[in-house]
Amino acid sequence: MTWLRALLAAGLSVIMPGAGHVLVRDWLRAAIFAGIFLSASALFLPTEQIAATGPITSPNEVFEQATIMAEETDAMAQFLLSFIALFAAIDATFRVLSRPGENGDAEGVTCPECGKEVDEDLEFCHWCTTRLEPKTSDEEPGRS
Repeated sequence: MTWLRALLAAGLSVIMPGAGHVLVRDWLRAAIFAGIFLSASALFLPTEQIAATGPITSPNEVFEQATIMAEETDAMAQFLLSFIALFAAIDATFRVLSRPGENGDAEGVTCPECGKEVDEDLEFCHWCTTRLEPKTSDEEPGRS
């Protein structure tokens, strides 16, 4: 399941940097990667040529605008935008794989959904609000 989430996070980050971090619920990194990518897009993509074509009314116009972007964008801008997307995908993948609690390295009780440590006496995870299963008397330490 962890590998599936890692691949999904990487794929989402390639499509839109920051989207894979939203899957992991890492909101600050999601906002940072999305902001960097959108800022770089606004600086380096030919927005004047795209805006001059007018509103999109058919699927053919989407293809025409994509062709304009590919022809008018220089190689350095394409490399920069690809680098940002690749870096976001790699970061989102490692964030999924390095979550605490998934590898059994956490010391206390962990949430089965998000993997973060929670208090033993809570009935829900205060990080992701997942309902936690109550311990039975057989599982409680110190009781026979």
